[in-house]
Amino acid sequence: MRELVSIITPSYNSEKFIAQTIEAVLDQTYNNWEMIIVDDQSTDNSVKLIDAYAQKDTRIKCIVLEENSGPAVARNRAIEEAQGRYIAFLDADDLWMPQKLEKQIAFMQKENIALSYTGYYRFEQSKDQIKDEITVPLKVDYHELLKQNIIGCLTAVYDTGILGKVTMPLIRKRQDFGLWLKILKEVPYAYALQEPLAYYRIHTDSISSNKIITSKYNWKLYREVEKLPWYKAVYYFAWYTYRSLLKYKS
Repeated sequence: MRELVSIITPSYNSEKFIAQTIEAVLDQTYNNWEMIIVDDQSTDNSVKLIDAYAQKDTRIKCIVLEENSGPAVARNRAIEEAQGRYIAFLDADDLWMPQKLEKQIAFMQKENIALSYTGYYRFEQSKDQIKDEITVPLKVDYHELLKQNIIGCLTAVYDTGILGKVTMPLIRKRQDFGLWLKILKEVPYAYALQEPLAYYRIHTDSISSNKIITSKYNWKLYREVEKLPWYKAVYYFAWYTYRSLLKYKS
């Protein structure tokens, strides 16, 4: 039996890329899915493009927030609306390989996994022009994840049959990191399918590309969301900084 997968996609001014993202979902060999796209008050033609796809395929749903609220609110609204057993994440500018869902859901069902992730490629303009491949460890627990978020949001899937619905903390950035940490307080490990099954689009002007700003959000997550004592926050922040520097040098 093919369980329903709910694909969570926040969208804001994504008209340049959203069609490619939707097409990547339509190309999936696993076809029992719903794609819930929550638009965060875009000022471009994103909603028109999404609605055009939704009219052709009822598996695609478009929700428009009443006010601009950020990706955590958008993702959580989609999770609330989700009907699937499995919750998957795909941002409005990223892509999946056609067998991504089929391989990952089979992996999770075979091993009874609550949270899984995969490797992925990073690219700037075209997925045919790969910058690098992100490889991932076989498994990760809460304490190891605190040192570095190795779970790419576009690769993550969790099982509501094991966990129930779990939402993201309401912080402006790093909310996906917060969600994985929340889940890993409930289960011992997240497990990886160790092959690249997705494409992450790099934006050189994005907040995630600004190391100082990203570091501030990481610290905020440690102290305000995870409620770590300052000495533990310093310990994990040192690990985060060290691994970020190694990644930058590579």
